[in-house]
Amino acid sequence: MQWGPRGSWLRAAVCASLWMFGSACSDDSAAAGDGETDTADDPDDGTDEPTTPTVAGACSYESPFTQSAECREYAGDGWVVDDVEGACDQLNGELEASGRCSTDGLLGRCTLDQGAETTVVVFAYGEADSCEGQATGCEVFGGGEWNPEPVCDGSGGGGGGGGGGVFIQPTLECRDPVAGEPAGNGPDGQVCTWQSIAGCTEDGRRFSDYASCDVVRSQRPYYPVPPADGYDVPDPRMQDAEYVAELAWVKSQIEASGCVCCHTAADTPDGPSNWYIDAPGNWINTFKPSGLALGATWVDSVALGAYPAEDNNGFDRDISGIPSTDPERMRDFFIGELAHRGFRRDDFSDTPPFGGPLYDQIVYRPTACEDGEGVAGDGTITWAGGDARYLYVLATGADNPTVPPNLDLPDGTLWRVDVPSDGAPVTSESVVYGQTPGGLSQRFPASGDPAALVPGTEYYLYVTRDVGIPITRCLFTF
Repeated sequence: MQWGPRGSWLRAAVCASLWMFGSACSDDSAAAGDGETDTADDPDDGTDEPTTPTVAGACSYESPFTQSAECREYAGDGWVVDDVEGACDQLNGELEASGRCSTDGLLGRCTLDQGAETTVVVFAYGEADSCEGQATGCEVFGGGEWNPEPVCDGSGGGGGGGGGGVFIQPTLECRDPVAGEPAGNGPDGQVCTWQSIAGCTEDGRRFSDYASCDVVRSQRPYYPVPPADGYDVPDPRMQDAEYVAELAWVKSQIEASGCVCCHTAADTPDGPSNWYIDAPGNWINTFKPSGLALGATWVDSVALGAYPAEDNNGFDRDISGIPSTDPERMRDFFIGELAHRGFRRDDFSDTPPFGGPLYDQIVYRPTACEDGEGVAGDGTITWAGGDARYLYVLATGADNPTVPPNLDLPDGTLWRVDVPSDGAPVTSESVVYGQTPGGLSQRFPASGDPAALVPGTEYYLYVTRDVGIPITRCLFTF
């Protein structure tokens, strides 16, 4: 689904805008829908298929994350034609002449409630091995109600795991300087760069020369999205030498960051995702207001993660939403752009924090485990929701782990094991606390055995299908 994984991972997250600094969906989420609503059987057709009362239109499109077909029915008396057409345009979809979505090859429906009279029903198509991923995308990230077809509910021979691409963990890449560039600050004059969406190479260099954008795009959703309307209208400020110089500095800072992997025409496989620094004219006009607000830190983006400046070639984004070696200067530039467009900070007071499902995971509060989930007396770990790539046992009260580099190993972690990106996920009851199966790696503690669990003590079990895709989050008593 659009918020769901590209085959597996959260690329959940979610809409590219939430990940990519105001790209695709931050201004469009109202059109995309979220929440849930009830469905009812049609007493006249003799089937048990869920139906919706009134359908104002249907939009067929390809999910940018799963690369599989989807269709959305806009149901309820509150929809008007212009809204349906606009929502479909945002998905780069085509309106169905019949006004209904096909049921051929259907895996299931996800019902999302926009309001009292506006409902979206997402029809998901594809292979049976994506059933669990579709259900997770609907219920965990979309907050919807998943209604599977027989192929996905176990009665039709389907319902397997997620499959597809996975999150590649950041690694520190050290390369020789590009010809003509000075020696780097790393060992033997190399340039060392974290291959991460939060990473930055040395100031004055280009990130894509020193790190893999393919790795970066495994960590966030990417798909091409048109720039903001009117971006190519001539901007008289381009005649102001002082302004042009400041714009060039901001561009050079962004060129050194992982942002280029989605926000340049040159470094993206299918075109930039909304704003891009190599746009003709004044490239800053490709930003939507929400993206500018992130740069100005008028909207919280902590959930996206960040490196400390000392580990990121001097780039910081605690003060500015875009990483910079001079974050105050970067922040002030974006504040100036917002003022130029007539916006004030109060205009974003109701804008939710960036990160979508990642932010929701940060504030999530676990409840008691059910149906045997937890760590048994012999150390066997049991969880629900399918195969997993990351397992955590934490102290009760620990923060929820989310994304690297700074939010995936919270204080209170007792034990964490990972499946590498090229490894096979593990099944429930196949892992014993403190014992790392072959093919997995113990991330915490860095060496030695984890702290022994104390009988009668409550602990927190956190298991994810991939980074940012939790399948079990609950409290158990050992």
